[in-house]
Amino acid sequence: MIRTIPFIKNLKLTTNQLVIYTCLYITFIVNIPFLTKTVTVITALDQYNGLFLISVPFFLLSLSIIVQSFFAFRWITKPFLILVVLLSSILFYATINYGIVFDYGMIQNTVETDTAEAFSYFNLSAIFFFLFFGVVPSILIAKVQLTYNSFIGELFARLKLISGSIGVLLLIAMVFYSSYASVGRNNRDLVGYLTPYALIDSTAKYIRKNYLYPPLKFSLLDTKPEIVKPTQNKHVTVMVLGETARAQNFSLNGYDKPTNQYTDKLNVVSFANVSSCGTATAVSVPCMFSRLNKESYDKRIASSQQNAIDIIHLAGADVLWVSNNNGSCKGVCNRVKTIKIATKKTSPLCDGEYCFDEALLPPLRKKLTSLTHENTLIVLHMIGSHGPTYYRRYPEKNRIFTPDCQRSDIQNCTQNELVNTYDNTIAYTDYVLSRVIDELNSLSELNDVETSMLYISDHGESLGESGVFLHGLPYAFAPREQTHVPFIYWSDSLHLKGRADCVKNVSDLNISHDNIFDILLNEMSVKSDTYKEQNNPLNQCKLSSLTAQSAYQPTSIGAK
Repeated sequence: MIRTIPFIKNLKLTTNQLVIYTCLYITFIVNIPFLTKTVTVITALDQYNGLFLISVPFFLLSLSIIVQSFFAFRWITKPFLILVVLLSSILFYATINYGIVFDYGMIQNTVETDTAEAFSYFNLSAIFFFLFFGVVPSILIAKVQLTYNSFIGELFARLKLISGSIGVLLLIAMVFYSSYASVGRNNRDLVGYLTPYALIDSTAKYIRKNYLYPPLKFSLLDTKPEIVKPTQNKHVTVMVLGETARAQNFSLNGYDKPTNQYTDKLNVVSFANVSSCGTATAVSVPCMFSRLNKESYDKRIASSQQNAIDIIHLAGADVLWVSNNNGSCKGVCNRVKTIKIATKKTSPLCDGEYCFDEALLPPLRKKLTSLTHENTLIVLHMIGSHGPTYYRRYPEKNRIFTPDCQRSDIQNCTQNELVNTYDNTIAYTDYVLSRVIDELNSLSELNDVETSMLYISDHGESLGESGVFLHGLPYAFAPREQTHVPFIYWSDSLHLKGRADCVKNVSDLNISHDNIFDILLNEMSVKSDTYKEQNNPLNQCKLSSLTAQSAYQPTSIGAK
């Protein structure tokens, strides 16, 4: 009898046996999230076959054995299995603790994540989890003594194992094909939980699309955009690009905690029904500035043509992008002047890895005191409410809601602590927005400059609802917490009753990131062939056309 007690020096297995034991571990341990969700889906059906339910893990086991067998030869057997186990344990932790699904979008988001953000997920809980579910099994695999036959013998043994596994797959498919087809067709999200195969498939697709395809030729959507202003006054628009803020936690939208106590006093208008283009920064940021809408958005196409920033800049406006977000502008600001906030500890607002968003105010103030153009657009890219280290997004003086969650393994905090911490980030964002408005108000009053501010978040966030944390789930089944985003508008002209009433009237419309392109061009008074008037809910709120506000019926609203 072969003993499987850990660390027995003389433990001997054939290659086939090691593959089978490893695949059993992958199937029944690290794929617990997949099996659990599959059981939930199947048992929720009005009628289901119990044998079909039992067949699922054996289907997955057979599939795993087939895949692993192709890499089970001599010197690569152990290293490959160890790599799979270590990788699977990391995915297992992310899925079971945060509900993360490693689809194409998550791979893109992971690749474009900076080092500081990546390390924010490391904590004692993650380390112990990795040691127990990754390192310990890997040591067992490493200590096994494999017995080998001749090359022909090993080849024949592997062919028998693969053939037997294919036979099991075919038998299950013959008996339960219609059940698998039905469940798979109606629950496509289940595939994303297959560990580690979903990750491998998504990674291959990402590499193929981003590194193997030739780059597209950059195209100009409009070669002659121009600024057509109704007045001769200078104009400044500040667009504040939020991070990971969800609309439902804004008291401006009816939330029962005072998360907007600063802007609530500044005559802002909150658009309550706004949907994001994606559930991660890597998709949402370039998408909202692109002329492509959510349905047609493609990264390769979007990055090879003008975006809203490019067109505004080409029209003659001065454009400045100031970033306090470690994740970059995702290519949107590549062709305009940019400032990256340094995270040096010498600043009281920074800790060496991150800075509080108040760090955006000095470069904003400097720009406002040295305007060089008639029209100026300043984009402030926040770090906002980025998790899981929410507690590092606000200073002690803005720690309003307590007790909060002062740790990165947020799944181990109470729900009350977690929500308090997140709400502190929203309240701090609100404070920074109020400071931005104060700067613009002062500029408008002292220098007769027209000013406005737009704030919108790239995506929302899950805070443990239905066991899901953070963001990045595939849009098709992402919860509303990840897709419902805040959009706040302020202008020095909102003190005029007619315009304020008009903006408030359209603030209940269902809009999305698809509308930002046109809203931004309109705010900057840019005339362009790319502008779609019907896609701009603020179109009827120009001072010259308020009498027509009741006639506004948008025909191209990007609601999701």
